Amino acid sequence: MDTQQQKRAAAVAAVAHVRSGTIVGLGHGSTAAFAVRRIAERLEEGSLTNILGVACSMAVEESAVRLGIPITSLDEHPEIDLTIDGADEVDPALRLIKGGGGALLREKIVARASKREIIVVDAGKLSPALGIRFALPVEVLPLASRTETRYLASLGAAVSRRGGDNPVMTDQGNYILDCRFGPLDDPEALSRLLDARPGIMAHGLFIDLATDLIVGDPRGVHHITRGDDPSGLFAAVDDSQA
Repeated sequence: MDTQQQKRAAAVAAVAHVRSGTIVGLGHGSTAAFAVRRIAERLEEGSLTNILGVACSMAVEESAVRLGIPITSLDEHPEIDLTIDGADEVDPALRLIKGGGGALLREKIVARASKREIIVVDAGKLSPALGIRFALPVEVLPLASRTETRYLASLGAAVSRRGGDNPVMTDQGNYILDCRFGPLDDPEALSRLLDARPGIMAHGLFIDLATDLIVGDPRGVHHITRGDDPSGLFAAVDDSQA
């Protein structure tokens, strides 16, 4: 399977866990988009009924409405049964880096409201340590952009504002700083530091949020849950970049 086929296979496998009569979080990104389309197909064919979706971005909400998926909000349904979302990087502890698509704040809010968070990825997103393959996105208030850039640099990151002089704006009107730390020895400690900064609205470290990981790779689809031994799944990961 090529990368797109891997993504679609993982997403289709995840949607098989969606049940009728539930609240479903609709993730943002290229792999999650396959899941949104598969949910719409199941609704149309009648194998799935009476669901409501909570979208992780305005773009996903617009796409879901076009596809005929009924949409609700966290205000109306503050507890989500299952969310299907993607990730930019996943380590063997099911810790994630997310935010490449710029929806990290809403993604994290939806993830924390979810009883079950299924992450769908292709094999290229597996990594022996977070930070090897992907920069860490950090969403900041525009007025705090310079202050937080200096702070993040003091922690050892090479920081760039997404979009440069024409900054990318999130759905909440914030900037994104992409921070290259290299391999993260202690993602939990970094997460706590970033959570304590008032100018940082969200960061892309998702720790203890993923309950399931579904991976599409050239061999097929693989599903592990939190607490499983992932060594077999990660055995093929090239750790030469560590």
